[in-house]
Amino acid sequence: MLEEKMFAFAMLGSEWVLWLLVLLSAACVTVAIERVLFLAKHRTPLTTLQTVITAFLEGESTETFRQKMDTLSGIEANVLRSGLRAYQRGGASAAENAIAGQMVFERTRLDRGIIIIGTTGSNAPFLGLFGTVLGIIKAFADLATQTDDGAASVMAGISEALVATAIGLLVAIPAVVLYNYLRQRNKNLLSNLQSMGHLMLARLNESDSKANQSQPLTNEPPGE
Repeated sequence: MLEEKMFAFAMLGSEWVLWLLVLLSAACVTVAIERVLFLAKHRTPLTTLQTVITAFLEGESTETFRQKMDTLSGIEANVLRSGLRAYQRGGASAAENAIAGQMVFERTRLDRGIIIIGTTGSNAPFLGLFGTVLGIIKAFADLATQTDDGAASVMAGISEALVATAIGLLVAIPAVVLYNYLRQRNKNLLSNLQSMGHLMLARLNESDSKANQSQPLTNEPPGE
């Protein structure tokens, strides 16, 4: 019973595998376009951000820096602004924790959906090979039932089956390229953002140290 069902499934051939590969290819292209548009929409203008951070590192007050950051939007601005808000409530240590937490959240947003591209790139060749095997099984099954021109029928069936392998590779190679590009782009963005966060934290720690040094020490004499 099981063998008959599996044979009936194999006799479906490779056509459905080809359609599956086409759908996966379309999904990869859709995700890649959406990810590129997402970053273009949610990324902070780099030139403006560098100008604001440079002014702060060169001695601009924290309050002025906060006001400038409030005018910016985007992933980088969100992370740094979360650190500034935490700094106002709990100091540099709280700011560091807030930046780390916000970066985890932003990394999740950046990586959303690209697992589809990675999975397709890893498995499309195997799907193509699977379709080829199904096509060859069908070709030999047709040979068993068609004695006239049997060799030509088998060769035609095998040729059609090999198309599945070719399509699998055709889908997999661009998918792997897209996946590596998106992952490296996100990695570079987060690395630059982490560097900016460390520079900001160093400046905030410096401000705290100067504030502590400027406070006069008051020593009250012990009571009689």
